[in-house]
Amino acid sequence: MTGKSSSDLNNHHTNLVLKYGVASRIILISLILLWRSLISPYDTSASINPSCLNGSVSGLRPVRFPRLASAIEDSIVWDSVYFVRIAECGYEYEQTYAFLPLVPICISLLSRTVFAPLIPFIGQRAVLGLSGYVLNNFAFVLAAFYLYRLSAIILKDSELALRASILFCLNPASIFYSSIYTESMYALCSIGGLYYLMRGSNNVATLWLALCGFARSNGVLNAGYICFQTMHKSYKAAFVRKHAGVTLLVLLSGALRSLFIFFPFIAFQAYGYYNMCVGGTSDEMRPWCKARLPLLYNYIQSRYWEVGFLKYFQVKQIPNFVLASPILSLAVCTIIHYVKLWPEVFVSLGFRASSPNKELAASSIPRGRSAGSKSVGFPSENRSDARQGDSLRRRKPTVREENYVAQPSEDEASENSGFKPVIIVPFILHLVFMVAAAFFVMHVQVSTRFLSASPPLYWFGSYVMASPRLSKGWGYIIWTYCASYILLGSLLFSNFYPFT
Repeated sequence: MTGKSSSDLNNHHTNLVLKYGVASRIILISLILLWRSLISPYDTSASINPSCLNGSVSGLRPVRFPRLASAIEDSIVWDSVYFVRIAECGYEYEQTYAFLPLVPICISLLSRTVFAPLIPFIGQRAVLGLSGYVLNNFAFVLAAFYLYRLSAIILKDSELALRASILFCLNPASIFYSSIYTESMYALCSIGGLYYLMRGSNNVATLWLALCGFARSNGVLNAGYICFQTMHKSYKAAFVRKHAGVTLLVLLSGALRSLFIFFPFIAFQAYGYYNMCVGGTSDEMRPWCKARLPLLYNYIQSRYWEVGFLKYFQVKQIPNFVLASPILSLAVCTIIHYVKLWPEVFVSLGFRASSPNKELAASSIPRGRSAGSKSVGFPSENRSDARQGDSLRRRKPTVREENYVAQPSEDEASENSGFKPVIIVPFILHLVFMVAAAFFVMHVQVSTRFLSASPPLYWFGSYVMASPRLSKGWGYIIWTYCASYILLGSLLFSNFYPFT
């Protein structure tokens, strides 16, 4: 395949991903409108909007299209109420600090600029809600775009990357990606940041990953990718090149980038401490203000939502564990699949490469469709032994390279040959931590949306659907799972019934 045809193929796939992303949002929004027109909401308090504590009464001004305004305001349910309220009034109460500021800031900016002319027609709160919906649906389409680009670099197969991206477009947490939640912005920032990290654009990647910490608290975990990269680069500088100066520079750069990713979350905690603790007497201070390490976020999660280690392990929560079981099962299968594929790589954290012969004995790994390099654990039973040998000989010089970052010169996977198993390790380690947190610490039913931005889930799902041995049965199960949760989520969530 020529460079030109490869570029055309990637452009074609990119357009397909964008079309699927837009189409999936249109379908989901249509389902929401359908269910809301057929079913009465369980809780009708969504439209209640007291005046801001700062005295603003903008929400009481008459509007020209009150029915449209009412329809938008009534659709603001569950956590969306908090995000819209914060965008309108700021952080007024202690529990509102559980919702980080990236989404409210973006909503406020859009409502004051792009959608400001609509305020006389539908009112400020409806404009804030509309801004949130447009923001998150647009961010979702961009996240799907970046997932394809990232997957094309990692998987070395544009078809598999396309399939993984389409699966993301129809993921079981789709209702949250089209609502006023953090899922879309977090997915965009995290997947986009990882894409630029794989490209070698470290400064851009650090900025994107830092924004994750402004969207969700678990965004700080993305510093692990920088730490993993730094660990391998410093090892190479110290023990391969034996250059102390370069080693020190690599360690310093990695530390600064990691701190930069932590900074948004830490700064927000400091902001909460200043607003809630500074200036008051000792008797007026909240308990967390007096703690040795005053973390407002941890206190709120424990105090208002009873989040904590094993706190959710109760008989009455069994239905929620059942609700979360599909995504947790898929995540566990994903982890087992990749660890079994390259056990030596995972045990050594990438410092010990698996023997190529062992890899081929464990699984017949294909050449990527877009490159003469192997894909990430997607079997192909139709390859001949001679072709395996030729492919292995062509790959050997590149496999010895010890740089963690893929760093293609262009977006196309064809220019990033020579997959190194170490590149998948931090993705799986991150997923392991997320699964453990979701199962043992958090409200387990949120696992569906909490894990939905993890790329390995879609890579493994793409593998299952591409494998001749598995695609018939398990492929249908995955699609049925996604479709049923989309239907169930759009029905329950939009009408203020508990979902996840």
